[in-house]
This record gives sequence, structure tokens and C-alpha cells, in this order.
Amino acid sequence: MSDRPCRYCQQLFQPSPYHPNQFACHQTDCQKRRRRDYHRQKIASDPLYRQVCLDSCHQWREEHPDYWKRYRQAHPRAVERNRQRQQQRDQKCRLVHLANNNLAFDLKRSAAEIWLLGPGAKVLANNTLARCQVLIFQAAEPPQGPAPASCQQHPSGFPPPAPLQATHAE
Repeated sequence: MSDRPCRYCQQLFQPSPYHPNQFACHQTDCQKRRRRDYHRQKIASDPLYRQVCLDSCHQWREEHPDYWKRYRQAHPRAVERNRQRQQQRDQKCRLVHLANNNLAFDLKRSAAEIWLLGPGAKVLANNTLARCQVLIFQAAEPPQGPAPASCQQHPSGFPPPAPLQATHAE
């Protein structure tokens, strides 16, 4: 059999004579990646396999009900790290939703820049009409009082037009 490159590390290896379609070498990292990829593919394509995995997790949690509570008590640094990472994920989610109503994508390039400053910036950039770079500077402390009205209430960014008056030509 001829040597072939490993799918993961690109090193040449000789496949097993018993597995001629082998695509990963024998290195531990490559085998871990192969198993992880198989597991992900199997979960995505096989509903029964996915359900067995879910049931296994539920069963383990029922057998170990206080595990995570004890873990958080024993590992305060991990708890703080998780809290910070969750705040980053939440912030990323908010930023993704800032400019979700872009109406024009093929406009000519413009030198205009948008700078949103202050704590209310997260609700202002919902209805941009052209591609732009958005820089958001947030205040160190959260604002006091109610948040300003969001432009999310009107998909176009403009208030709805007044109803048309019917005119009769006689």
C-alpha cells in the first residue's frame, strides 16, 4: 500500500491493510479529532444516536444531582472565568443584532463613518442603509433611568406614514 497524507496533520502515513480507506494517522491528536468529527457527523445525521446521547447526559445528571454545585464551590476561578466569557458572548450577540436591518448592500463605497457613543448606542444602529464600520464606545457605568426608545419598533427606521385620505372626484 502507498503512503497517504493524514487529513488532520498532513503527515504521510501507511494505512492499515485491514482499513484501506483510513484517512487519519495513528497519532493521538489525529485520532481524537477523527472520533470527534465522527461523533458530530453522527449526531447531525442520526436522530436515534442523538437521542441516546441526550438520554445518557440526562441519566448522568440525575445520578449526580449536586455535581455542578460542588464543582462551582470548589473552583471559584472557573466560575469567574465562565461569568466573564458569558458576558462576552452576550455582548457579541447584542453587537450582531445592532445592524440587522440593512436595506442596501451594493452602494458605492463611501468615506462616511458612524460613531456611536454612550450607553444608548446599542439601540441606535438597527436600521443602517449602507455598509459601514461601526465603533461603539460604552460608558463605564450603566445609565440611570429608562433607556431611550429603540428604532427597532419601525423596521424601516422611520415612523409609519400617516393613513391616506380617500378623495372622491365628482
